[in-house]
Amino acid sequence: MECFHLLLPRAQGVAKEFGFRNNGFSVYTNRNRTGEITAAQNKSLNLLKIKHGDMLFLYPSSPAGSSSETMDTSVSQNSRPGGAPQVVEDEIDQYLIKQDGKIYRNRDQQLCRHGPLGKCVHCVPLEPFDEDYLNHLEPPVKHMSFHAYIRKLTGGADKGKFVALENISCKIKSGCEGHPPWPEGICTKCQPSAITLNRQKYRHVDNIMFENHTIADRFLDFWRKTGNQHLGYLYGRYTEHKDIPLGIRAEVAAIYEPPQIGTQNSLEILEDPKAEVVDEIAAKLGLRKQCSPSPFDTYFLSAEECITAGNFQNQQPNICRLSPDGHFGSKFVTVVATGGPDNQVHFEGYQVSNQCMALVRDECLLPCRDAPELGYAKESSSEQYVPDVFYKVRAQGFGCAPGSKH
Repeated sequence: MECFHLLLPRAQGVAKEFGFRNNGFSVYTNRNRTGEITAAQNKSLNLLKIKHGDMLFLYPSSPAGSSSETMDTSVSQNSRPGGAPQVVEDEIDQYLIKQDGKIYRNRDQQLCRHGPLGKCVHCVPLEPFDEDYLNHLEPPVKHMSFHAYIRKLTGGADKGKFVALENISCKIKSGCEGHPPWPEGICTKCQPSAITLNRQKYRHVDNIMFENHTIADRFLDFWRKTGNQHLGYLYGRYTEHKDIPLGIRAEVAAIYEPPQIGTQNSLEILEDPKAEVVDEIAAKLGLRKQCSPSPFDTYFLSAEECITAGNFQNQQPNICRLSPDGHFGSKFVTVVATGGPDNQVHFEGYQVSNQCMALVRDECLLPCRDAPELGYAKESSSEQYVPDVFYKVRAQGFGCAPGSKH
């Protein structure tokens, strides 16, 4: 029968794997740190009543007052998934994580049959991701806030212990040695998954507000005088948007117009030697590059404009503790200045989905040459493998069915 002291090298290997700086540890037969087994006992496993398949619990034994090697076995909402890097999220994210987020309702005089201190299904607080509540707001909210989406993922019994927000990748995974590199070979391990386009259930920014109308009017003067396309970077802050549960608002404080060449139907952004200086000044003022406004003629973005928006969003990733990459999605927003049915100029905010960001980042999505309002997914070539991109069509009375590659 194997003695316990023979298990020391194995336990020390476990301690090394967990990053303990010394070999001091304690082994227990119970999770609550009772039934300690010491190496000095020098007893066989049979005498210790340890059978094959029994679970032992290893804890670091640090000196009193030292907390550098203390293992915390509790799981909280702020814990990071295994393998996720330690990152510092935006201030607004750190603030919203600490908020309750629930939607509190008053006692219904007609439906509630309990006293003033009681609660029932008609007045109990709702979760911030309650779709029925969001759909009955005025105007209805089609996309829950990003933090409401996180609450939905982490609201189970495990409190999000195994939640990991994976970024979509359209590239072949590197390091696969079982076959020649593309285009000579590819396998299921390195092949990127096909993408089925779906409406994203959440959004990273829920509202956009200008601190004053003067900065917007000054930007529009060029458009009014020339009628040409024009672009500027919006700098501001992210604050809480209280009209949406756990919502985020982008408050615009300034607009910076980079060097550019614009016509009525095109826009070329030139290299800006002052870009780093502008970002540095904005950071010292507590401002961040949030979005880019541009005048267009319609309410809908063309494929070319969606690709441009996706490129900007990829340049400004959203720091996220739940992602193994340390970032997920983007808070960058595209604001379009356009004419409305009342013959007035309106600002409309847009964000492309994480799927579009991935297709743009990996150079899989291109605009049509003869019709820039339309786009298409590239075909695979000897230089690049492009995963299949599908979409769904809703036939009357039949629900959703996969469509063809486009």
